[in-house]
Amino acid sequence: MSLTHSDRRTSETRILALGRRVLAKREATLAVLILVIVLVMSQATPHFLTMANFRAMTIGLSPTAIIAIGMTILLVSGGFDLSVGSVLALCSTSVALMIAGGLPIAVSVVCALVIGALIGLANGLIVTRLGVNPLVATLGTMSVARGVALVLTEGFSVSNLPAAFGYIGGTNWLGFPAIVWITLALVVLGDLALRHTRYLRQAYYIGGNEKAARLSGIPVDAVRCAAYVLTALLAALAGILLASRLMSGTPTAGAALELQVLAAAVIGGASLRGGEGTVLGSFFGVIFVALINNAMTMLAVSIYWQMIVTGCVLIVAVAIDMLLRRRRS
Repeated sequence: MSLTHSDRRTSETRILALGRRVLAKREATLAVLILVIVLVMSQATPHFLTMANFRAMTIGLSPTAIIAIGMTILLVSGGFDLSVGSVLALCSTSVALMIAGGLPIAVSVVCALVIGALIGLANGLIVTRLGVNPLVATLGTMSVARGVALVLTEGFSVSNLPAAFGYIGGTNWLGFPAIVWITLALVVLGDLALRHTRYLRQAYYIGGNEKAARLSGIPVDAVRCAAYVLTALLAALAGILLASRLMSGTPTAGAALELQVLAAAVIGGASLRGGEGTVLGSFFGVIFVALINNAMTMLAVSIYWQMIVTGCVLIVAVAIDMLLRRRRS
């Protein structure tokens, strides 16, 4: 039985509509772009599709991906945090200093996580209770945290750590680095929690319309403060894992990391105005930025150009987000 002309047109229209809906989801668009980059780079250099390069890239993007989980939730709620790179450095050096000073590894790790959580709590209280703009508040804590890390170490890395501390950073699980498995597990948990848990889903209402959220009884300040704590806590965890991998605490680690995290989250669909974004989209954004940096490294492009490209990608992503919002409104 042959299809009539109208049936064919209806079928084509449905296919096109389905394609538009798929492409409207930032995750699907990023997945396509990532595939295109992989295909192009696999033809440009034979060293791209190698296990060594894949391992190096996934290990390198893990701290960014871990922090992007918290940053996404924070962006959805209408805030952001510029201190994550400095928190990573401070907690990395703190855990190394405590272990080198004779404290048990478990106690040192817990203390470093508490330091991160306290910085996040300070950010949240400054923003929600004092009403300070998140840009100014987190810019200040970024400077303080980095300064404390440099003062504690006098600018030097803390090394000569016990081999047991390097277990997570250096071991493999099922033939792949443990740090990568931890990152993937956290991304899955973060995405499911933001999509399906009642508490975190309140972030969408807060970021979409804060006044309406308050009138409906949502504890806006508590939810937003919790998002700041979670973001800093994940930055602290990323710093501890980085110290475990490098077997040293480095006060200069994480420089300009906040730019990469923000770029990845915005590319992945999170809006600087709040109310939009998913952890999965931000994770794809992290992969996208990492692939661009890796591709430029493979093509022998200067590292300074990588910073320029990352900044340009962030500007373009924000501009596209603003244009799409205007078009929808």
